[in-house]
Amino acid sequence: MPEPVRDLREGSAQKPTSSPQPASSPGRPSRDEAEAAVRTLLQWAGDDPTREGLLDTPKRVARAFEEWFVGYETDPEEYLRRTFEEVEGYDEMVVLKDIGFESHCEHHLAPIIGRAHVAYLPDRRVVGISKLARVVDTYAKRLQIQEKMTAQIAQVIQDVLQPLGVAVVIEAQHQCMTTRGVHKTGVGMVTSRMLGAFRTDPITRRELLSIIGNPR
Repeated sequence: MPEPVRDLREGSAQKPTSSPQPASSPGRPSRDEAEAAVRTLLQWAGDDPTREGLLDTPKRVARAFEEWFVGYETDPEEYLRRTFEEVEGYDEMVVLKDIGFESHCEHHLAPIIGRAHVAYLPDRRVVGISKLARVVDTYAKRLQIQEKMTAQIAQVIQDVLQPLGVAVVIEAQHQCMTTRGVHKTGVGMVTSRMLGAFRTDPITRRELLSIIGNPR
């Protein structure tokens, strides 16, 4: 079975930043300023922000941004700090597959729609499976590129749980490519990040890929 075409292993000695971005940075615009910016964009696009159908659009867009980018308000490490050690000696692979997510690209603010597969080899500690999904959501709910998001998820799990290995595979479609630019629909991107045993042991890596299926 072929392995994912993109494996972000270079520079493994340097850890990607996994710490959360500040929820409110100095000089963060007010809601009124954000809504005014939306009105400006509507006018720049050629429409009239004062017409009936667009009167409430700036408020709706501001609320949508709060939902889309709530990941800036969340520390993913908090989800991973509550662990369990009484696991009856379980030391095999833990895999959570097909975690659906929606994100937005940092270049065009266009949606990224995909799914993530997350696996780790526990070393004494395991974490509730919902927490892995929440970690994915935290990073997805920020402006992203897929490569960075893949590395961030893997690194925060490695840093907090300190397992024997971590693997993250993400498959996604990017609307910045399907709805603008080259306008290529049906194109998917696959990225992977392998740490520890998943990187050094081909048998462990093949076992993971057989479990999640061939990413497409």
